[in-house]
Amino acid sequence: MVIRVLLADDHGVLRDGVRRLLEIDAEVKVVAVVDTGREAVEKAAQLSPDVVVMDVTMPELNGIEATRAIVTRAPATGVVILSMHSSAKVIRQALLAGARGYVLKESAGDEVVRAVQAVAAGRPFMGDGVDKLLGEYLEGPSGPAGVDRLNPQEREILQLVAEGKSNAEAAEIMGLSPRTVETYRSRLMQKLRLEDLPSLVKYAIRHGLTPLE
Repeated sequence: MVIRVLLADDHGVLRDGVRRLLEIDAEVKVVAVVDTGREAVEKAAQLSPDVVVMDVTMPELNGIEATRAIVTRAPATGVVILSMHSSAKVIRQALLAGARGYVLKESAGDEVVRAVQAVAAGRPFMGDGVDKLLGEYLEGPSGPAGVDRLNPQEREILQLVAEGKSNAEAAEIMGLSPRTVETYRSRLMQKLRLEDLPSLVKYAIRHGLTPLE
C-alpha cells in the first residue's frame, strides 16, 4: 500500500531534499508540495493524504495552526511536524494541536520516513531527543504559555500582523471585517501584555509563529 504524503515547507531546497528522502521508500509517494500553511490546509482537505509533513514556521498560517485546521477538516490525515524548533513549548503546542509525530530537522535523516510510516499506521512518532525535551518541560515549573491563552483567530492575527499585514489585508485573508481584526488585535496584545508592534513581532518569532525572513 502506497502512503500518500503532502509536504509543506517554505524553504525550497529543504523541501526538495525531504521529498527525495521520502521517495527513496517505494511505498511513499509525495502527492503535493506547498509553501504556506493555508495551502497545506486547503490541499489536505482536497486530497485527504495519509500524512502531512509540516514545518512550524510557515507564512500566513504557521504549522501549528495549520495542523489544528487539518485535524478538523481532514481527520483521517495524520500530521508529522518536521522543524528546527527544539523548544519543548513549541513541541507541546504542536501535539496539543493534533500532530501525531514530531521530528527535529537537525536529526531528521531516515527518521522522517519512519515517522511517516508510523503515523500512517496510526502510531505516534517522536524523533530523537523529543521525548527527553518534553519530559524535562513537564517536570519543571510551568504554567500556560502566553500563546496558549489566545484563541485560534487571535493566533492567526498575531502571525499575520507580525508578517507585516495591515488590518485590511489580514481581514481579507481571514474573511473578517477590518474592524473585527482590530478588535482581535487589541485583545491579543492585552492578553500578552505587549504595547507595540515591534514587541509583537519579536514575540511571534520567539514562539515559532512566523519566520525570521
